[in-house]
Amino acid sequence: MLTPYLSIAEDELDFQAIRSQGAGGQNVNKVSSAVQMRFDIRASSLPEECKQRLLCVRDDRLSKDGVFIIKAQAYRSQLQNKQAAVERLRDVVGQALAPQRPRIATKPSYSSRQKRMEHKRQRSDVKSMRRTPLV
Repeated sequence: MLTPYLSIAEDELDFQAIRSQGAGGQNVNKVSSAVQMRFDIRASSLPEECKQRLLCVRDDRLSKDGVFIIKAQAYRSQLQNKQAAVERLRDVVGQALAPQRPRIATKPSYSSRQKRMEHKRQRSDVKSMRRTPLV
């Protein structure tokens, strides 16, 4: 469940158990506790507007085919890693669905313009002092 009115069915998520990376010794080398979750956005039951927003998200986890791949390996338990992957997907979809606030154009304040001009004047003075004097 993503929001009160939107959810993703369990059969739309493809889980694959893989071996974790990093330190951990024999446990990491023998046990496939990490989880790689694949979520095909185009084939999902999400509304079309939601799909388009998700496909426009700039994220390295999104493939060119529209498949979102999340790898979870923080926990030693495969079940906990599975829950962590689903939680990350929930966060990504939630951020994509959040309405974008329109940017309100503002003007620089009077004091900021004055500071900018003062800084430009100082730089100009420094550079003019470097010039060789005219004879």
